[in-house]
Amino acid sequence: MSAATSPSERRVSARIGAISESATLAVDAKAKALKAAGRPVIGFGAGEPDFPTPGYIVEAAVEACRNPKYHRYTPAGGLPELKAAIAEKTLRDSGYEVDTSQILVTNGGKQAIYEAFAAILDPGDEVIVPAPYWTTYPESIRLAGGVPVEVVADETTGYRVSVEQLEAARTERTKVVLFVSPSNPTGAVYSEADAKAIGEWAVEHGLWVLTDEIYEHLVYGDAKFTSLPALVPALRDKCVVVNGVAKTYAMTGWRVGWLIGPKDVVKAGTNLQSHATSNVSNVAQVAALAAVSGNLDAVAEMRTAFDRRRQTIVRMLNEIDGVLCPEPEGAFYAYPSVKELLGKEIRGKRPATSVDLAALILDEAEVAVVPGEAFGTPGYLRLSYALGDDDLVEGVSRLQKLLGEAKA
Repeated sequence: MSAATSPSERRVSARIGAISESATLAVDAKAKALKAAGRPVIGFGAGEPDFPTPGYIVEAAVEACRNPKYHRYTPAGGLPELKAAIAEKTLRDSGYEVDTSQILVTNGGKQAIYEAFAAILDPGDEVIVPAPYWTTYPESIRLAGGVPVEVVADETTGYRVSVEQLEAARTERTKVVLFVSPSNPTGAVYSEADAKAIGEWAVEHGLWVLTDEIYEHLVYGDAKFTSLPALVPALRDKCVVVNGVAKTYAMTGWRVGWLIGPKDVVKAGTNLQSHATSNVSNVAQVAALAAVSGNLDAVAEMRTAFDRRRQTIVRMLNEIDGVLCPEPEGAFYAYPSVKELLGKEIRGKRPATSVDLAALILDEAEVAVVPGEAFGTPGYLRLSYALGDDDLVEGVSRLQKLLGEAKA
């Protein structure tokens, strides 16, 4: 071992040094920096609602600030009253009955995902990850010592993987399969029949399932959300559900999520959290309590706006030669294929990859999008339509003008 690579000389550990920056947050940060510098950038990068957190939730947080009870440490696993409310909400929304001992309140969904994988995986265990995937999933798996195994779906199947694809990826090292519906980044929603088939396949082979339900209330048209452990009860002893208040209640910055799973896994995750962060901010937890205990009127209003924007962005993107955008059924993302544009000349440049194309779009059209490489599938772009209607139309109009200039 050379001196340059010796442990005493390595400034950042190999494990942490291998982590990639969140591509979506990086794009959003760059767009905001350019706007702050005076450029009229329109950002389609960040996945967060453009609505304020509902007032009654904010007021609950204000009252919590005044209550000395919340000025102190509270149980690392979450406020008992919040855990009880999450159990009630889960039964109401998913038809899945759980005990509070099966719930761990976390600092957002990302911490829930990491702690779930950390509790389940041993070094070398494989996790089947359908792609396109949200950028955090494979990084959390690797941090926990696991190995992500990608199974790719494309626009021809609406970005949904089949049981046959999953089975082809299964090995003796497979321990977990990731299931996300509605999906980030594609907006794909699995039918009840397809979801049930995947759940039963996991049970048949003794696999764990981690299912992310953060977009449960954002489905459109005839699509329906189905909770896997409610649909396949035999799966419950090997299933971890991840959820949170971020998307449903426009609370991305409040950082409250949770995981639901078998008691031993939840206890292990709670032990980890007790050393990593201790309890989630009490003020944020009280706000989350108000959110999950209340009605769903606010999300109904957001869903109506998102549905309108969804139809607009898909129509406008598909008007661009060389762009193919399936209609997303959930979440608030469009995921068009731009493979036909790669290699073509656009304002004197020939982008070879979707990374190149995204950079060109930002420079020439002042529109920020996230390239498909961030989600494991080069040749695509992700555009969040969780932004105002006027900005959406202006931003996609700029794309139409720029990409309409492409020539062989």
